[in-house]
This record gives sequence, structure tokens and C-alpha cells, in this order.
Amino acid sequence: MAGVEVLGEAQQAAWRARTLPPVERLAGGLVSVAVPIPDNPLRYTLTYLVPGDHGLIVVDPGWDSDVGWNALRAGLAVAGARLGDVTGIVLTHVHPDHHGLTGRLRRASGAWVAMHPAERASLVRDQHTGAREGLARWLRTFHAPEAEISHLLSTFGAEADRHLAPLTDADVLLEDGDLVPLAGRRLRAVWTPGHTPGHLCLLEPDARLLLTGDHLLPRISPNVGLQLDGDDTALSRYLDSLAKLAEYDWCAALPAHEYRFRGIAARAAELTGHHRQRCAEILETVDRLGTPTMWELAASLSWSRPWDQIGPMKVGAVAETAAHVDLLVAAGELARRSGTVVPRASAGR
Repeated sequence: MAGVEVLGEAQQAAWRARTLPPVERLAGGLVSVAVPIPDNPLRYTLTYLVPGDHGLIVVDPGWDSDVGWNALRAGLAVAGARLGDVTGIVLTHVHPDHHGLTGRLRRASGAWVAMHPAERASLVRDQHTGAREGLARWLRTFHAPEAEISHLLSTFGAEADRHLAPLTDADVLLEDGDLVPLAGRRLRAVWTPGHTPGHLCLLEPDARLLLTGDHLLPRISPNVGLQLDGDDTALSRYLDSLAKLAEYDWCAALPAHEYRFRGIAARAAELTGHHRQRCAEILETVDRLGTPTMWELAASLSWSRPWDQIGPMKVGAVAETAAHVDLLVAAGELARRSGTVVPRASAGR
């Protein structure tokens, strides 16, 4: 990719080999730890240990599993730390591959837990509705066939409620620009909504590092979909956040998946272009199909694999399609009527 330089060469090699990268010491004394995500194509979350004058914080502890817990503890040992040295846990967002181990780590260390207020609001809301029940209702709004809904729910299994609605609440709320409470370290919250409502990046200016969570990854385009709460601004917010991050091109990017890289502005521009191209494809596809349902539209778009081979990722695909449609509706290019997407020729009628 033009303008993007791989910094985590060992991480990239491990990604290509489908193995776990090693624990690594980084600039500013930070440590990266790969915490496995069992039976998942993402394979691992890159957890970061950030030391201060008295203890350290853990950014995104990872997926809740025994193998993940052991990997996190091994990473702490390499950093010369014990569980009791962990004074805080900061979440870039509350997806289970980031937030899953938070409760276990807090119980073992007594650490506080921090996230953005909008992320906490989504966490509290999701606790009041079973994940499987809420997901089924949400899919029906897109006219997903009942057979597809049943198949998807059976694929996720009974673990969906536990993993899709983690219960660990926040002790500390970090607004945009706030400093993380870690003595001896300047670590500033940068609010980047889009992938989730309260997604945070973390700026370490002295080491010239930006922890980008899932907002900016070197190769993957993170899912930006219509949220279960019906927020129709996710993609617009994500594009605005990409423009905001371009200002930090002087930093090396420490993402939550894949590998470290340099070239934040170039990668942000590439992702912006990707979403603009997707919008153009959606306009062409709606013109061709007439008045498709959201499910029919998603099934007709180009994906990395054929639609019938996507499996449970159909949930993310239809959510992302809906987010692009809502951006086009706001621009007056499309309309949504009676559960269908109306072509641009009819949008203004």
C-alpha cells in the first residue's frame, strides 16, 4: 500500500503464517501482547501494556478464554510485571475480542476500568436485552429470511449472550482529549466514533505512538455498520474520524489486529476511498435491482467471499450495507420506504 510502512515485521510474518506474534517491547516502554481469539479468522487481539511510575495499565485485554488469559499473564511476565501491578484497564471499545477478559483481570488485580461515555451507554443498553433475541429482531428489520436468522443464531450458539453483551462496567469515563489516570505518563484519549459509538484511540505523544484500536488497521477495513440501536450516522462519524486521525501522521500506529505500521494519513485516505467506492457500487446495484430489501441488496454486493460462503459474517455485511445506504439517504441519493431501498431516480419523489 502506497504510503504505508510496516513496522511490526515479526507481527506481519506471524499474521501471514497464521501464528501468534511474539511479545515485543516498543518505544516508550510499551509492550505488545497477542491474546488469541479461538476459532476466529482475526486470530488474536494485540493488547498493549503501558507502564507508569506506579504500576501499568492494560489496553484491550482480549477475548475471554483460558488460552487468552495465559497469554496475557505471560506477556505481563515478559514486561517484568505481575497481576497486582495492573492499576487500570482501558478499552478502545467493548467488542468481546477487546473487552472479554476485562472482568477476570479486574477481579485478579483490583484495577479500574475506563472507556468513553458513549461506549458505556451502549454496554448498559445491551445488558437489558439478550444478544440473541435482540439480534433476531434487528435482522428482521432488514427482511432477512427466517431460515437465515435461525441458521445464524444457531451458528453463534448459546455463548452469544455472554460474549456479545459483556457485563464489566466502567469506573472511569474518558472524554475526547482526557488524560488516562496513569502517573508518569501522558496518554490522551482521542474519540473516534464509527466502528462503535464510543471508540477511542490513545495518543502517547512523547513516544510518538497512536494506539488505533479497530479504527485504523493496516490491511483490513474494520466493519462500520448500522448499530442495533438504529443509529444511522455510524459511517458518517467513521469518515469524520478518519479525517481527524490523519492529523496524527507523525505517529506510528499501534493497531489492535495485524501489525504496527507508519502512514496514518495514507491509510486513512485509502479507507475513505474504499467507502466511497462502496457507495458507488450500492447506487449501481440498487438501480439494477429496482427496490431491493436491505438483505437482498447486501447479498448482491461484492464481498471477499461469495455470499453463500460468508457464514456468520452476513450479520456484519448487512449492517455495513445499511450504514452505506443511510449515508446515501442523507445525501439525497437513495430513500428507504416500506423496508426497501429506493433508487436515486425516485429518491426525491
